[in-house]
This record gives sequence, C-alpha cells and structure tokens, in this order.
Amino acid sequence: ITCFSCSSTPLFDFHKEHGGKMVEFAGWSMPVQYKDSHIASHIHTREHCSIFDVSHMLQTKIHGRDRVKFMESLVVADISELKDNQGTLSLFTNEKGGIIDDLIVTKTDQGYLYIVSNAGCADKDSAHMKARLAEFKAAGFDVDLEYLDEALIALQGPTMARVLQEGLKEDLSKLTFMTSTLTTVFGVPDCRVTRCGYTGEDGVEISVTQSRVVELTEKLLANSEVKLAGLAARDSLRLEAGLCLYGNDIDESTTPVEATLVWTIGKRRRQNRDFPGADIIIPQIKAKTDRKRVGLVSTGPPVRQHTPVLSPDGKVIGEVTSGCPSPCLKKNIAMAYVDAAFAKNGTAIQVEVRKKAVPATISKMPFVPTKYYSG
Repeated sequence: ITCFSCSSTPLFDFHKEHGGKMVEFAGWSMPVQYKDSHIASHIHTREHCSIFDVSHMLQTKIHGRDRVKFMESLVVADISELKDNQGTLSLFTNEKGGIIDDLIVTKTDQGYLYIVSNAGCADKDSAHMKARLAEFKAAGFDVDLEYLDEALIALQGPTMARVLQEGLKEDLSKLTFMTSTLTTVFGVPDCRVTRCGYTGEDGVEISVTQSRVVELTEKLLANSEVKLAGLAARDSLRLEAGLCLYGNDIDESTTPVEATLVWTIGKRRRQNRDFPGADIIIPQIKAKTDRKRVGLVSTGPPVRQHTPVLSPDGKVIGEVTSGCPSPCLKKNIAMAYVDAAFAKNGTAIQVEVRKKAVPATISKMPFVPTKYYSG
C-alpha cells in the first residue's frame, strides 16, 4: 500500500529492500511483516531475536532544574525516587482520571529526563506537554522540552544480549531491565540503549542518529540469530505478554484502576494525591471499579477487538479490546473489560463470535511468562 500522506521512518527504503509489506499505522508507513510469515517471525523472536523499527514513537527530552516537578505534574509515577539511568512505565492522566497515553520515563544522569511515548498520541502528547510547559514557565520554573529526531530500533529476544554484547565495550549484564546507558554500539556513537521492550522477552531499545540507523541495523542483522520483524509479530508478542496497546486496551475513557495499572502509581503520589485525576483514581483503588481489564482464553474461531463478552447465561458483560490466536499457546488469547463480578481468574464465560456463543475462560496475564533480565 502506498500511503502518500504517511510519514516514513529513516528505515523506510531499507524495509522495502528487505521485502517489508508496508501498511499505514498511526500516520506512519510501517512494515507489517517481511518475507517470513507473521507466525514464523513471532516464534523467531521468542527463540532467537528480532529487530523492530519503532522510530515512529515520540522521543522527548525534558531539561531544566525543575524537570522532575514538571513531569510529575503530568504523570502518576514517582520520578524523584528513580535512581540515575532508571526508567519506569507511566501514564499521562487527565483531570477525569482517564489515560491520555502510556509512556516510559527515564531519569538519566545527563541532566535530562528521556521520554518515549506512542506514535498515535504524538500530537496530543506534545500539545499536552507544551501547554503545561507554558504554565510552568509563567510560574518561573526552570524547564524545557526538546523533541528528538533520532531513530529508534528494538532488539528483542532471548539471544539479544549475546548479539549486542559483541558491539559493546560495557558489560551488558550490568544493564538490568528498565535501565539505560549512553554508549557506542558497533562503532556508532551516542546511542541510548535502554533494556526494555514490548514483547515480554529480554530486549533493548536503541535510540540512534537517523543517518546511522541503517548501518547499525545491518550490523545487527549480520548475526544469523537476528531477523527483521514487523507490526503483526509485535502485536501478537505484546498480547501474549499481557501488555496494553493504547487506543485498544487503554484510552481516555479508562482509568488506571479499571485497566489494572495501579502499580504504575507511585506510593508517595498516592499519599499526596498530586497527579491529574487523583481525586477520581485514588478512591477507586479502595472502592474497586464496576469493570476491569482481564485476560481471556478460548478455542475455536479467533476473538477480535469489539467481540462481545457474555455471562454463562448469555448476558453481555463486556467487550474484547485486543485478541489474536497465540502462536505459542495454540489457542485464542484476548484482553477485555468485563463486569467486576466476572473478573476472577478461572471464571467460565462466553464470547460471541459470528453471532455464536463460544466458551472462554478468564485468565491471568501475561499469557506467556515474561523473561525480563533483572540481573
């Protein structure tokens, strides 16, 4: 598909040369898969490792003496308690307690916070940050925003460390999950390597200057362990890992409590109630919510977004937000919001697929155990 209005990443030509099938995603032209099937690519990531182009994501630096105070005025995380070069998943929330976006905030030792947020929310997120920045500056605070033009690639899978270590002077075993370092990778300087990802496997995301991302990708691909992977594998991998996709599983109509993301809210932030929407979100933690994000598994026809979830006696009790056949488990997996009464793991429910009620079971997530490297 040629998308004339789409943005393209610095790897666009590279994807096409390597057989990438390009599709539109969040206003970007991105590879959905390459020559290998989606399933083969998914399994390769679980058993070896894969490169994903994630250059469409919004990368931001927050500078200035009051950068932590500024960021904490927008998100639910306790950023001041992070150690140098440690990161956390967090949420931008609105005054109604809804989720504007999910993001990763890293507190670097270079005098700035490094933020990665979703491509589909880039305009909304940057407008949101700019509006708050104007308020902060008017109040005399020292803070500045810088939008990065870097490319971003993710190397994900159990053999990632073996592959990457060959191109690093530093000892990767010291870089644990959700920590970050600025370094030279296979001769390419000033790369930010963060041990995180969206697959449930051990992995890194590497922020690299646009002019050298092709070179770095080729150097990684020179190892036979490594293959390119596209959006199709990315989606099934993240779903097996129980990770939310913004716009499907979380949005401005869902709160962190409904989405079972309470763990992202810093303890001090809860006590101080000083994040956007706290007056709605904090009482929900104690009182519980009417609906809850859950995992579910079924056999038979695949379960997709918007599939109705039914009680055993056929009443609609919720809706699927993401679903796919799991390449690893050989059954259907899905995320859904259901009435809290049915949210317990092991509860027998039904899903309505093509007007037929199919048996399903509420399941804990992740569906496939995650293998993050904690040292």
